[in-house]
Amino acid sequence: MIDRPIRVRIVGAGRAGGSFATALTQAGHQAELVHRDHPDPGAGVDLVLCCVPDAAVGSLVGSWPVHAGTVVAHCAGSLGLEPLGAHPRVASLHPLVSLPDPDTGAERLRGAWFAVAGDPLVSDLVASLGGTAVEVGDPDRATYHAAAVVASNHLVALMGQVERLAASVGVPLEAFVQLTSGSLANVAATGPAAALTGPVARGDWATVDSHLDVLEPDEQLAYRALAEQAARLVGPERVEELRRVLAVHDGGGVADAGADGGGAGGDGASEGRADGAAP
Repeated sequence: MIDRPIRVRIVGAGRAGGSFATALTQAGHQAELVHRDHPDPGAGVDLVLCCVPDAAVGSLVGSWPVHAGTVVAHCAGSLGLEPLGAHPRVASLHPLVSLPDPDTGAERLRGAWFAVAGDPLVSDLVASLGGTAVEVGDPDRATYHAAAVVASNHLVALMGQVERLAASVGVPLEAFVQLTSGSLANVAATGPAAALTGPVARGDWATVDSHLDVLEPDEQLAYRALAEQAARLVGPERVEELRRVLAVHDGGGVADAGADGGGAGGDGASEGRADGAAP
């Protein structure tokens, strides 16, 4: 654990670089923000943090002079340590928060979760921000980043679908944001399986069928895929029931998915799950 301010040179003056520069300065470190054309960012510092697009990391870092005592790190979620090349001390530091601008990003970095690997200096940096570091090695990096994309980017895309469907019946998106926030709070409190409610959790196939009847084909793709993911939280039998329902719907008619399906009453498949009036 380092017992003095860390001297950090941050390469890349975009949203991520600006957020780190602000947060680290506020935490008492000596943070300097420079553009990517700096000829020797590793000179005279403890840590160089490369905050450029993932595809540019390898070629940029490979052009820098090597300094034996300087840690060279990147903040790319999808990359391991290999792109950092010949530098003797290397690390990665990826925050699990979105950084829309330097001020908002700096606030979110404080207390955030970070995926780290390599030199332990980056874990010291996380601790100084009041954050939580979790080790993610190179073999697991792509899976980790896929999870991050689903949790953030795909959630935003899903809310785009909510906005389209709601607008088609004259309801604003903001009416559903509270519902989404409550669902995420339930997931945080109980985990996804226990938090699941709704027609798939109940085995209410008539309601699922009615949804498919009104959704346009280009809106059905996401609905069907996520209905299957919901069924996976219940169990393999529920997945098979759903697949039979979808097959029958595509051929016309409504499936009798089994004795436990159908109706808002259901069979209690969602008993023990976080309760709520919607959906």
